[in-house]
Amino acid sequence: LLSATVSLLGGLIFGYELGIISGALLQLQIDFHLSCFKQEVLVSALLIGALLASLVGGILIDRHGRRRAILVSNLVLLVGSLILTLARSFIVLVIGRMTVGFAISVSSMACCIYVSEMVAAHQRGLLVSLYEAGITVGILLSYALNYIFADVDEGWRYMFGLAIAPTAMQFLSILFLPVNPVKLSSWDSDCQKGLIQLQNTEDREMAKREPYKEKHYSFLDLFRTRDNMRRRTLVGLGLVLFQQFTGQPNVLGYASKIFHSVGFQSNSSAILASVGLGAIKVVATLVAMAFADKAGRRVLLMAGCVVMAISVTTIGLTSRIAPLAMARDCKAAADPNASHSLTQHPLMPVSSQPAVSPIPPALGAVRSRAGFAATRSLAKDFASSQSREVVPDSSLAQKRGLVGQSKKEAVESTDPPFGGAPWAEHTVLNWITLLSMMAFVSAFSIGFGPMTWLVLSEIYPAGIRGRAFAFCNSFNWAANLLISLSFLDLIDAIGFSWMFLLYGLMGVMAVTFIYLFVPETKGQSLEEIDQQFSRKRYV
Repeated sequence: LLSATVSLLGGLIFGYELGIISGALLQLQIDFHLSCFKQEVLVSALLIGALLASLVGGILIDRHGRRRAILVSNLVLLVGSLILTLARSFIVLVIGRMTVGFAISVSSMACCIYVSEMVAAHQRGLLVSLYEAGITVGILLSYALNYIFADVDEGWRYMFGLAIAPTAMQFLSILFLPVNPVKLSSWDSDCQKGLIQLQNTEDREMAKREPYKEKHYSFLDLFRTRDNMRRRTLVGLGLVLFQQFTGQPNVLGYASKIFHSVGFQSNSSAILASVGLGAIKVVATLVAMAFADKAGRRVLLMAGCVVMAISVTTIGLTSRIAPLAMARDCKAAADPNASHSLTQHPLMPVSSQPAVSPIPPALGAVRSRAGFAATRSLAKDFASSQSREVVPDSSLAQKRGLVGQSKKEAVESTDPPFGGAPWAEHTVLNWITLLSMMAFVSAFSIGFGPMTWLVLSEIYPAGIRGRAFAFCNSFNWAANLLISLSFLDLIDAIGFSWMFLLYGLMGVMAVTFIYLFVPETKGQSLEEIDQQFSRKRYV
């Protein structure tokens, strides 16, 4: 139960810190008069801190043990949250976000490894996937708090400060867990020290008969043929890079735009997009947890990849026929009266329109402050927009007309080729796009989301597990930064639909990669997995 708590809380903090910036930015840009560039710096600061942590965190995890690494990351996170809560200048905010990024990155690696080593083989998939479930719940929670504190004066201080609660809980719960088994010399003594309650008698007899000696590795062994290490590094890096290059960070960012095109009111659509997709992610991750130990890792990874490839390809094709207006959000900030900021919307007075938040639009999902007041009627809007096919509600139709009109101008102002593309014509295609979007999100949360980290925490020998995991993780953060920052430039260069077709191609390559290289590890102890890799049984 404690292992599960640590895993869940670790994920919760991670997701919360990722998601909270979207709501905080709306207030920070007013309080600190942030330019677009400064907002991008603030959002990227977390990723840069995380990248730094994955370069040095592995050494901390291998040298000082997983448990101590989690405790240290909790302390660093408390410091970071305090810096953010008390910040008085932009520089301090950036330092605070980098500190937080550093902490959640170390914690994310240590939690997955610690839990995978603590539990019996038949529960490992479930408990490590719990971390990913924590992330999705954390993101949902952060959206909820963004909403609650939206109209509070200096509400961002509360948003950043509330991360202290789960951090303290994790700190306390891990104090009661045994010292990390891996620091001990052989498998047998692990069982006596901390794993007895988790292993049945057969496991223990096996362990006594065949003592498993820990080997020592240097970092460079990751690229050598010894014990098939190079092969394991290939598996780890492949999973991590494909996880990013199938477009996940960006597809989510366009959620609110896709919701708009289906005809949701402008202000509720952003929140609906984030909360609705967040809820879908939570459900899908729970499905993955249930099946991780039954169906196995390979099956879930491949199934998820196939669905992702199909859904991004569908979005790519539909957006060729019914183009989505993709304006660079930050240009709107310079000129608040630009036609594509939907100023004609009756519920949104121009004066209260803040500059629109910048990159990862996934995090900047909730765009306008004035929107928050209007979203009190969110459920009502949603119900009536659901039933509008049958009974067109006159006031809704009127509002929709206004939105459509400002959208038409948006299309004209940003993308001349599609000049008069009327949005209403493509209702069916827009709904197909929306459904593909949902399919993509759930497929990611069943496959790549949880399984990547699960496989990474299993395939390396204990002596180098921390450094190997950190090495792969650093590529994950670097790829995420690269994709988030280059997305808009790429769209300018090759166009939105080609971008998504490219992601589809990546998905097909990912399926091939998993089929050829990723082994099935369900139901095996970490030692068995290691011995099988060493015997070259997986070549």
